[in-house]
Amino acid sequence: MKLDKIELVLMKLPYVHYFETSFGREVDRTFILVKATTQGLTGYGEVVASQNPFYSYETSSTAWLMLKDYLIPFVKEQGIVEPKDFAEKTRRFKGHPMAKAGLELALWDLLGKREGRPLSDIYGGIRTNIDAGVSVGIQDSASQLLDRIQCFLDQGYQRIKIKIKPGWDDSICKTIRKNFPHILLQADANGAYNLKDSNDLKRLDEFKLLMLEQPFPAYDLWDHSRLQNIINTDICLDESITSEVTARTALEMKSCRVVNIKVGRVGGVVEARRIHDTCLKHGIPVWCGGMLESGIGRAHNLHLASLENFVLPNDLSASDRYYAEDIVCPSFRLDGHGTIAVPQGPGIGIDPVEERIARATVFSETFTC
Repeated sequence: MKLDKIELVLMKLPYVHYFETSFGREVDRTFILVKATTQGLTGYGEVVASQNPFYSYETSSTAWLMLKDYLIPFVKEQGIVEPKDFAEKTRRFKGHPMAKAGLELALWDLLGKREGRPLSDIYGGIRTNIDAGVSVGIQDSASQLLDRIQCFLDQGYQRIKIKIKPGWDDSICKTIRKNFPHILLQADANGAYNLKDSNDLKRLDEFKLLMLEQPFPAYDLWDHSRLQNIINTDICLDESITSEVTARTALEMKSCRVVNIKVGRVGGVVEARRIHDTCLKHGIPVWCGGMLESGIGRAHNLHLASLENFVLPNDLSASDRYYAEDIVCPSFRLDGHGTIAVPQGPGIGIDPVEERIARATVFSETFTC
């Protein structure tokens, strides 16, 4: 068996509300959808790279180039269909984990559909419902932030994550705790601080955060270790964890007590499961981070988060958190217990809606295999 074709679709979806981090404010999302087809079945993957190189050096443009000029020709030349083979054989190409992950995810979906099994079953997942948290971006005012937090709590989200940056940190945490003293609250800096800010970050201990996510730049495992040694709040690493090797290094250096696993950041499910297993061995809890995915990327994340060590609320919110109209059916909804069900159909378990995909398409290109 071999693939018949691979299609790349550049898409743009508007957000229902702007999303702001220490990188800046975004009002829509540009991303790549990957479709891999064989014998009448199509697997869907999502490349999470953004339009701009803020979170990562990868962008939708570089990912498209990598897929078109290297990964897709390599898959065609090697006759690769199995996702594990793809993950191992494409290690020869340095970097570009988001581009690799998008195609690998499409192959996983295709495998699940061929076998008639949900991906959570193939991965060895143990959950059918995933604890859901929500990420709230920086707002124009504290009162606006409080209103949005209340709205998400009313919807049933189990955990609130806020974005912070210098000047929008301890004072905003104090305001939140005054109004919501008992909620699960965590703060994400996206690498906006450095070691000289350690005393400022230590003040966050006062607010009993679930965790402080990625305070320093991604490369700085050593300074994260120094900070974790002087603050009580658990540090969680996100951008720093790019592979099982970096995860193991961070744990051995005691740079963190929690790990955020994002499929796109680490290059696919194969590597994500290795990180999961290493953290489980070391007694370090993990949770599944989000990249504001459409329903296709969200479905893949839900299946991954069914694994044993995803024990903390995940950034896996309902479809309407970001998009007025998702590109899958049914869309994802929060149940009455603050969880989202793992789809139980073959592969990712939900149906992409091609009419909606077409409306959001900017450009597409098809490659025969």
